[in-house]
Amino acid sequence: MELNEFKHTVLPLRPRLLNYAHKLLENKEDAEDAVQEVLLKLWNSRRELETCRNIEAFATTLTHNVCIDLWRKHKDTCPVESLQHSVHRQTPERLLEMKDEVRLIREIMDTLPSLQRTIMRMKDVEEYETEEIAQITGCSPEAIRSNLSRARKKVRDLYLHIIQERKRRNEA
Repeated sequence: MELNEFKHTVLPLRPRLLNYAHKLLENKEDAEDAVQEVLLKLWNSRRELETCRNIEAFATTLTHNVCIDLWRKHKDTCPVESLQHSVHRQTPERLLEMKDEVRLIREIMDTLPSLQRTIMRMKDVEEYETEEIAQITGCSPEAIRSNLSRARKKVRDLYLHIIQERKRRNEA
């Protein structure tokens, strides 16, 4: 695909991609960055685009993936930092306890079977919708809900068990 064909085929998709990215990221500047990255990736893979049957669908999927990556990068800030911004005047001891609780829950999640762990992270950490998880994993939405329920129950039960054990040790 040459420059003129790229200009006529891909560049007209920019407003639609920008609108989609803005809906996903809820930030105009991040959406602009994401679309710029998508257009650059499309330009760099312009030779492969000649065999693509639906460039618009491909560009939209690419935009979705870039936005998710950007969103994850912004979300991967330290839990204590985000807690400090949302909870006013917490003591350092309480912030440390909260950080420890987050670490404990992550460790418990790591003990789950692979599918349950993946589904729980996607739903509760990365905030994917059930239908999106179903598409990504190839499971039915009912299977996603069932696995999520089992995973949450196991995490809750293990968390309560560990907390009770800690209390018993501290009382002894």
